[in-house]
Amino acid sequence: MDLLHASLVFLHILGAAALVGGWLATFKTPTVGLFQFAGAWVQLVTGVLLVGVNEMGDGGVNHVKIAVKLVVLVVILAMAWTGRRKVKKNEPVPVGVAHAVGGLTLVNVALAVFW
Repeated sequence: MDLLHASLVFLHILGAAALVGGWLATFKTPTVGLFQFAGAWVQLVTGVLLVGVNEMGDGGVNHVKIAVKLVVLVVILAMAWTGRRKVKKNEPVPVGVAHAVGGLTLVNVALAVFW
């Protein structure tokens, strides 16, 4: 079970890295890249699996914290989805959408660390 948990944490961190890294890489010309979109999905899937693994084990889960983080992630995913649709149509991605994906990811990381 420890290997599963560690693997999920590893993938969860990679998802956050894809979101923030993609945001920083395109900061001057904001857009939503494919890796950001994939990173949002990785965050969702691994986050849900991590909660399930923690619930099955001895570790307790702060359900309020998880709910807040999930809501923030759903907004990130919606923004990433919107941005990717604009990119596929060769339309400019609104600056607010592109920066919301990266900025809200930083908020979610801060919630994970400091709460």
